[in-house]
Amino acid sequence: MIEKRVPVITIDGPSGSGKGTICQLLAARLGFHYLDSGALYRLLALAAKRHGVSLDNVESLAVLAAHMDISFRTQDNGNAPRVMLEGEDVSSLIRTESVGTEASMVAAFPEVRAALLQRQRAFAAMPGLVADGRDMGTVVFPDANAKIFLTASPEERAERRYNQLIGKGESVSLAALVERVRNRDERDMNRKVSPMVPAPNALVLDSTGMTIEEVLQKVVETVVANSIKLPQ
Repeated sequence: MIEKRVPVITIDGPSGSGKGTICQLLAARLGFHYLDSGALYRLLALAAKRHGVSLDNVESLAVLAAHMDISFRTQDNGNAPRVMLEGEDVSSLIRTESVGTEASMVAAFPEVRAALLQRQRAFAAMPGLVADGRDMGTVVFPDANAKIFLTASPEERAERRYNQLIGKGESVSLAALVERVRNRDERDMNRKVSPMVPAPNALVLDSTGMTIEEVLQKVVETVVANSIKLPQ
């Protein structure tokens, strides 16, 4: 019996580009599974803090990455899956600015990325997968059916994050967020292993000034062009 190949769509790009929202909308439209790979690195950063593992202890981080107790629980209301760490819902905790910065730090270690590689690939299951990350199309799923690299200007991405945080009642400096976005981009693009770059055959889409609906339409066009059928 010939095993049927699982359709995979990858959407890579920097933080704040809107790829998480687009991936969730696309997965819902197609009825596909959804992988938020960035959550894995955020979970590792949080788990390391809770278990007293230093963020520069590469060997211990790799062991923790391979064995940490995590799961993503689908919600019936259509919202994003709940992210669980050792049985606790940490969906909100891993979205803080500090955890995001720490996640970018641990993601730079080749040993950590290697430890998480198979865990990420295990998400590919029928009827298909939409994978959100920074190296989904280049490293994790190099044979993906369709690849998109979604970006936006640092200023717009920082402003999106600023509005999110203000909406949560947090006090934050927009100028500081712009600087943080630039620093994270530089770290992610220049790391030695799995740098954040578009796959050679990816559609590069700049979402600056675009609405969510406009971005989603462009992504859907790419999906259709790569012979992935939309539900009727």
